[in-house]
Amino acid sequence: MVDSPLPLTNTRVLDLTRVWAGPVAARILADLGAEVISITAASMLVDAPVTPELARIVATYPDNDPGRQPWNRNSMANDFARNKLGITLDLSTDAGLDIFKRLVAVSDIVLENYSPRVMPNFGLSYDDLNAINPAIILCSMPGYGDSGPYRDYISFGTNLYPFGGLSSLMGYPGGSPMMSGNAYPDPVASFNAANAILTALFHRKRTGKGQYINLSQAEGATALIGEKALGYAMDGKIPQRMGNRDPVYAPQGAYPCKGEDKWVAIAVSCESEWQALATALGDPDWMKEDRFADPLQRLHHQDEMDDLIAAWTLAYGHYEAMHRLQRAGVPAGAVANAPELMADPHLKERGFYWEIDHPEAGTYPYCGFPVKLSETPARPRMPAPCLGQHNELVLGEILGLTKGEIKQLYDDKVISKVPTGDPP
Repeated sequence: MVDSPLPLTNTRVLDLTRVWAGPVAARILADLGAEVISITAASMLVDAPVTPELARIVATYPDNDPGRQPWNRNSMANDFARNKLGITLDLSTDAGLDIFKRLVAVSDIVLENYSPRVMPNFGLSYDDLNAINPAIILCSMPGYGDSGPYRDYISFGTNLYPFGGLSSLMGYPGGSPMMSGNAYPDPVASFNAANAILTALFHRKRTGKGQYINLSQAEGATALIGEKALGYAMDGKIPQRMGNRDPVYAPQGAYPCKGEDKWVAIAVSCESEWQALATALGDPDWMKEDRFADPLQRLHHQDEMDDLIAAWTLAYGHYEAMHRLQRAGVPAGAVANAPELMADPHLKERGFYWEIDHPEAGTYPYCGFPVKLSETPARPRMPAPCLGQHNELVLGEILGLTKGEIKQLYDDKVISKVPTGDPP
């Protein structure tokens, strides 16, 4: 089973993406067996020392050690580039453009997350690519799509968060809008892109035709607020920030537990769960008071109720509180932090973490593929490539360039295995 062909075996992807949303979309395809060629311009990277203080601040190097080749030890890049081949290619040169077009001719998918003006400026619009390969699928995923007044705005998940409406819903009553610890518009765009590409592949299998996928990361973020947007459309009321609370059920929230920054989440949605909570808490007298007599009263007196529940949760560790509540029939879960997730026995038993040995970064566990396919399970096949690691393989074996031609590309800095950008 381990050696079985993967679902996207014999599918070739040219990955021009950067940062998070695009690289993870390409990684999904790579985990499913696609031959993903990650293309980077060495001129975008700088060979400059990284100070210990900067390494500590950015926190993207194993043990905060940038090493002699920090560009090959970036933990985020190495996470997102596993199972990919890696080449360097300067598309601002005629030779680089020619090589890319030759790769398009023998590929299935091009994935990019530039602003909409970049690919046409290179002469690589969908019409250009389609003329080279009518079966090509181009997935473009700019921040705001390829049309509309914001089309040329540069974006990251952090500014798509407020634009998409997510920040307006996050925070506490009377407080300011907030963001979560992660820029969730990025991974949402990743999954949207991967799903769209798989759909286009299915369409091509039936028709033989490629197509252009125009993905707006901003619209993906707005789609996350679903019922909130629908609610405003129906009754004209602006949704209010509620923290961890629910508009209908109470109690619901995260409650402090014994220890530093330890919490347990509790959600009570019906009378039987309220009675189960009473049992777990030892049937305290306060739960029999009129202010907590029914769901509506509990909804109106959440502040007092939360303080009383917290007085109980503070006596226990968050996992102990979770188990006590669950045994009584109360929906509850410990709020896990990063070390606890890495040690979680459930995730370990399911093989969620993949041990990957990178030649420059070392061996570390990485989050694996979250979907279990019984016949074609995703698996780690190779670590993220070092910069330009597969130049010779891709240019020589796939495109048939000679050693002399490849050497000339190195000499002209069209390709490289070290950064060639100017220091700031």
